[in-house]
Amino acid sequence: MGTRVSGVCIPVSIEESVVGSLHGAIMSDFSANLPSFQFEKAVEVCHHQFLPLRERSRGIMLNACSHAVFLCKLLDVFSQIEEPENIPLPLNLDSKRERLKVGIIGGGHTGKQLAKALLELSGLLAEHIQISTRRPETLQELLSLGVNCFYHNRRLAAWAKILFLCCLPSQLPSICSEIQKDLPESSIVYSLVSSVPISRLKQLLCHSSILRPEYQYEANDDSHIWGTSGKITAALHDEAIVQATCPWHPGGGLAANTRWFAAVIYAALNSCSNQTLPYNQSLQLLNNLLCHILGTSKGEEKSYPSFVRENFVSQRFAASLQNEDAFPRFDLTAIHQKDTPFSKLLVSSPALQDHLLQVYCTTLGVSLQAKEDGLPSFSSEPCVSSQIPEAPVEVKP
Repeated sequence: MGTRVSGVCIPVSIEESVVGSLHGAIMSDFSANLPSFQFEKAVEVCHHQFLPLRERSRGIMLNACSHAVFLCKLLDVFSQIEEPENIPLPLNLDSKRERLKVGIIGGGHTGKQLAKALLELSGLLAEHIQISTRRPETLQELLSLGVNCFYHNRRLAAWAKILFLCCLPSQLPSICSEIQKDLPESSIVYSLVSSVPISRLKQLLCHSSILRPEYQYEANDDSHIWGTSGKITAALHDEAIVQATCPWHPGGGLAANTRWFAAVIYAALNSCSNQTLPYNQSLQLLNNLLCHILGTSKGEEKSYPSFVRENFVSQRFAASLQNEDAFPRFDLTAIHQKDTPFSKLLVSSPALQDHLLQVYCTTLGVSLQAKEDGLPSFSSEPCVSSQIPEAPVEVKP
């Protein structure tokens, strides 16, 4: 992934983009009205073409954190299912339930920002988050908040239900070799190491439950939406920024592949299968979470037609499912790499996109206005379309 400047493609990953963002964060507080002290003033004219990389860097971090929060809130619901019909939106949870365990490998800029976003926005407590890093003493702020920080990657991999990789690309092969035997089959690995493709991660980890967002960037006039400084968690309370991080409603020229969102939904269904929940109950929970949403300006409830099994598996496989059967365990790496019934439905249905945009924003704590206030409308278009061809989904035997 890179930015094309004067015919040259410059790769910029999350871990490589720290300097500009940190410099802006440090300088902006006291230099806002002093142009001669601002970061741009010290950059030579011949290098001004690279200044947009700072906005892009921050945009990637905002997308990474918002997507991680959405995923963790969703999986937190699916991790311990008791009464699927009684869980409303937004994803509010009973504090007495066993909660999702989140591990982060890497305590650099990305790992710190991710941990802070999860603490403030996901509803998880500090005791549900652990970080493994070579220098845990550098994470005093997180330690003071109650986050357990240590250096033991294997222990963390065995403990976490979802494990975020926030290390440097050069460290990834050795880390994967170290933890692969300790990863439970049901655990999800989420990579924020942007320079290593998911096919390579699958090889390194011998694991198929892997999520990895792929961000596409095109320079445009609204790239300033991301800003260059300020707290990531504060920015994720901004309605415009949260909307811009939605994969099918991109802003700032930065967008995640929609297959990432499809893989997130299949990951939630895998969580149900791990608990041997029958497929019809898995669908019931998914429909309660994603197909219904409260809160128009007139107090009305807006909803989308319920999902059915054919939205997630081929028609042939769906016909073979008995009522007591669980969905198969889906290979998340394959879902990232090829179209599935759900990804095709999402791409082909503007009404579903509009609805899930509001669900996504509501889950992140931002309530959009209804159509009469100039924002997305909802259609009565059916959820199952005869236009969607059968698409094989790789599953574990």
